[in-house]
Amino acid sequence: MSGTGGLGVIILAAGAGTRMNSERPKVLHELAAAPLLHHAMRSAAALAPEQMVVVTGVGAAEVEKAARAFDPDVSTVHQAERLGTAHAVLQARDLLGQHDGDVIVLYGDTPFVTPETLERMMEARSRADIVVLGFETADSDARYGRLVTHGDVLERIVEWKDADAATRAIRLCNSGVVCAEGTFLFDLLREVGNDNAAGEYYLPDVVAIAAGRGMTTTVVRCEEPETLGINSRAELMAAERAFQARIRAQALEDGVSMQAPETVIFAYDTFVGRDTIIEPNVVFGPGVTVESGARIRAFSHLEGCHVSRGATVGPFARLRPGAELAEDVHVGNFVEIKAAQIGEGAKVNHLSYIGDADVGERTNIGAGTITCNYDGVFKHRTIIGRDAFIGSDTMLVAPVRIGDGAMTASGSVITKDVAPGSLGLARARQVEKPAFATKLFEKLRALKAARSGA
Repeated sequence: MSGTGGLGVIILAAGAGTRMNSERPKVLHELAAAPLLHHAMRSAAALAPEQMVVVTGVGAAEVEKAARAFDPDVSTVHQAERLGTAHAVLQARDLLGQHDGDVIVLYGDTPFVTPETLERMMEARSRADIVVLGFETADSDARYGRLVTHGDVLERIVEWKDADAATRAIRLCNSGVVCAEGTFLFDLLREVGNDNAAGEYYLPDVVAIAAGRGMTTTVVRCEEPETLGINSRAELMAAERAFQARIRAQALEDGVSMQAPETVIFAYDTFVGRDTIIEPNVVFGPGVTVESGARIRAFSHLEGCHVSRGATVGPFARLRPGAELAEDVHVGNFVEIKAAQIGEGAKVNHLSYIGDADVGERTNIGAGTITCNYDGVFKHRTIIGRDAFIGSDTMLVAPVRIGDGAMTASGSVITKDVAPGSLGLARARQVEKPAFATKLFEKLRALKAARSGA
């Protein structure tokens, strides 16, 4: 029964999300450091779809920008009037109405549907014309549409508003996720009406229409938390807790040690290798890979970076996008690294900022070192060779190059290249004036006493 073409995906992301009490579109609120929309797109992308379409509505320009940030090739269509889920899917007709492969409909505010579940739905298409994702609810009063089945066949879906008491007693509920052959789905959608309590065009009505044509529909089941939709900030908070609990448990299962896992915050795409130790109160932003055997010490923040095997980061360190740490690198406390390559065995000690730089193998960066990389208009790069020694409180004014085995004296402001093996020293000569401090303090104290007595 499956179509001959590739997979098409439609993600509905048009809703206003009024319960969020926000000017931001609902699907752009973040879960695990990524917009809700990106979670749905990520699950879909795992299936390598031939085409992905995001249906926008409220905040269309913002939603489209976010969608393209995840996938520059994604297609978007605008739902000017929000007349229900069937009407929303119909907006993709010009793009997928002639698609003879399967089409899956997902929701931008439902972040936990897994690729594995979607694969099971695609497999079930060999047995039925339409596949609906359902779940058993523990709450008999939950206001979900109910799935009315006979054996393996789904006969109809009844929205909560339209259900009688007997139908509401059914525990098998509709997630809204649907899989069907594209041309068939859009043909059914043309027959969907709005004769219901809400006066909307419901996507689930395609099941009854298909049954009237002698077509079959079946249900693939998943756990209820997988179908969780986000409609309010309270639900977003609950989803964040659920995500973090799951990813922490998975990290422990994968061989990652955490002394206080409840204090560690992961992003949706964080990867941490086994035998890595994560101390308390570490926060991972998007795009972080930590290889095996590293140690991330307490109160560090990592985003868009790569930490290699055996490296140590922190405590109180910040790795920003583009930070690349080779094996056995040491990054000390209160260090910030951005857009910089740190070579194997190098040390960046406490209270330093290394940005737009290359640091060679085994080089030691003294405390308080700063790469002065920004002139107010352009960023410039600092190149530090292998086995160099950068004295504490050195200002490296980029663009500048420090050669292999070179040194800089503590407190220097380096504005010119330092040759390999040389010492760069740039600071004023110290001058000492005997007894000057004593005389100055006596004068100042006398002045203070005079003012106090006035």
